[in-house]
Amino acid sequence: MAIRVVRLGSPRAPGEGLRVGTVRRPPRGVPKTEHASRDFYDVWLPELAPSEPLVKQALRARDERAWRAFVRRYRAEMKRPTAARLLRLLSALSHQTNLSVGCYCEDESRCHRSVLKTLLLEHGAKLG
Repeated sequence: MAIRVVRLGSPRAPGEGLRVGTVRRPPRGVPKTEHASRDFYDVWLPELAPSEPLVKQALRARDERAWRAFVRRYRAEMKRPTAARLLRLLSALSHQTNLSVGCYCEDESRCHRSVLKTLLLEHGAKLG
């Protein structure tokens, strides 16, 4: 039992479990009925995505200093009650079942999912 951090739209790994999309917007041009079958996500949880202004900030982050500023602001957003409760829930579920969380970004090191992975660990999640 564990959480995997994945790129949405990538082929599912065996035993990956429920795939949770932690993105601000659904995939463009993909009908809702096909999100799961096209390996995007089974459940959409935009509450764990950065806010719209923060997504823009992340996309503009060209150096390490700008990226660290994004990380600080995203971590602050994830301290809000709804996000914090969801992080605790996913962390607890990781000890009971396999699941995955993800985003569309190609480079995980410059994606909020790298920070999300750390946040889940800090909340006691079991990572796979």
